[in-house]
Amino acid sequence: MKKQITVRPEDRAEFHNYADLCVGTGRIDLALHREYQEQLRAVQVQCGFQMIRGHGLFSDQLGIYQQHTEPDGTKRVWYCFTYLDRVIDAWMECGLRPFIETGFMPAALTDSPNTLFYWNAHTAPPREMKEWTDLVQATLRHLAQRYGMEEVASWPCEIWNEPNLAGFWENADKEKYLALYRATARAVKEAVPGMRVGGPAICGGAGSQQWIRDFLDFCRAEGLPVDFVTRHAYMGETPEHRGRYLYHSMRTPESILEEMRESRRIIDSFPEYRGLPLYITEFNTSYNPFCPIHDTNYNAALCAGLLACLGDVAQGYSYWTFGDVFEEQGIPTRAFHGGFGLMANGCIPKPTLWTFAWFAGLTGDAVYRDEGAVIVRRPDSGYEAVLWNLGEEREIELHLPLRDAVALIELVDEETCNPLRAWHLMGEPASLGGEQLDALRRAGQPGVETRAAADGRVCLTLRPNAVARLRLLPVKPETDPGYDYTYYCK
Repeated sequence: MKKQITVRPEDRAEFHNYADLCVGTGRIDLALHREYQEQLRAVQVQCGFQMIRGHGLFSDQLGIYQQHTEPDGTKRVWYCFTYLDRVIDAWMECGLRPFIETGFMPAALTDSPNTLFYWNAHTAPPREMKEWTDLVQATLRHLAQRYGMEEVASWPCEIWNEPNLAGFWENADKEKYLALYRATARAVKEAVPGMRVGGPAICGGAGSQQWIRDFLDFCRAEGLPVDFVTRHAYMGETPEHRGRYLYHSMRTPESILEEMRESRRIIDSFPEYRGLPLYITEFNTSYNPFCPIHDTNYNAALCAGLLACLGDVAQGYSYWTFGDVFEEQGIPTRAFHGGFGLMANGCIPKPTLWTFAWFAGLTGDAVYRDEGAVIVRRPDSGYEAVLWNLGEEREIELHLPLRDAVALIELVDEETCNPLRAWHLMGEPASLGGEQLDALRRAGQPGVETRAAADGRVCLTLRPNAVARLRLLPVKPETDPGYDYTYYCK
């Protein structure tokens, strides 16, 4: 199959790119691990994300809420920010700011046994709402004192996570969630007046759009602050379990986009909230951290389709997650286990890392977009494109309006950048040694090619599940007289 793309100097296209706005993380105290920080630094070198969002700010693992009962029965409460400071410092050293998620509940603040995950996240309402809001305000005031009020006010604050699921919020009780939002949003605005707050952080599924409508109805009726709306988007359909692993078919990027459009239409149906930012604070292919798709080139190509279109309806979207230091369903026992991350344990790049890196680099004026390509005109008068292919092998012939040019091509496909296949050929070892790790890290690098592009013409072959970056740069010869490399190349 052959496809031709011709771009004229006057061409323009619609493309809103927020690929680098935010990325997800496992529960945030995992930032205390060395491997976590190594993965995060490596991902940031390639992608340069601006914000990071994760669970567990108020969970017991981070240890903020502390209490002690005196011999006379008096309860003494205090707050410990030792680990929180280490986490935020590590993020900011990597150029990241928090996208705060106010979850989950300290065990001491609830009488409910409702917990989730390997690490027992408490996901029930507080016993006393004031104990909860005191905790929220104390934490935000500490952060404002440490990092500055203006800085902390620039961090968005999302109230809870997926309350429309009974695991994440006891009985998926909408009325109790709305009560939590009311109290928490007011507490946030009192502690840090300029901080933006929003919700309801719902996942997809039956009734999810109604949650958004009811949330905005409630905020309007109660006069509550709501600065943005949040929701999640996953492509996985009917699940099939094999041992601890999950497999399922995938929705198309177009069907995900239509679901997000419906959320956008609901928001804009309220005159008070028309144009309010929509943030997709989690998205991925599968919603399960033991789904092998996350390790594959197929995942990279699917995510390219999402990154090309989600900006049509949302002002931000956050891939879940940057790395595989992650424990929701237990500690991973192997480098490749279907984890969410852009990077496998052992700091092995997965193919999807390059999808995000290349979209993050798409800056300039969009001149072309379709179901398999985005092209922008760069500020230096060159052109840059990300192209992808989910189907059968395809020949792409591009004609770009640049006469004297060189094409820099990077390619990720199942032949050129596939650390998963290399691991399989090694026998899928559970524990990786030095030579194996080095080989797998090298196998996770894109193929690179430089070639002349006469009159802006470039031909590429995209195999199935390929993603490519093309940079077409103007050539301005600056030859040093007397230097002739061909002298030794005859």
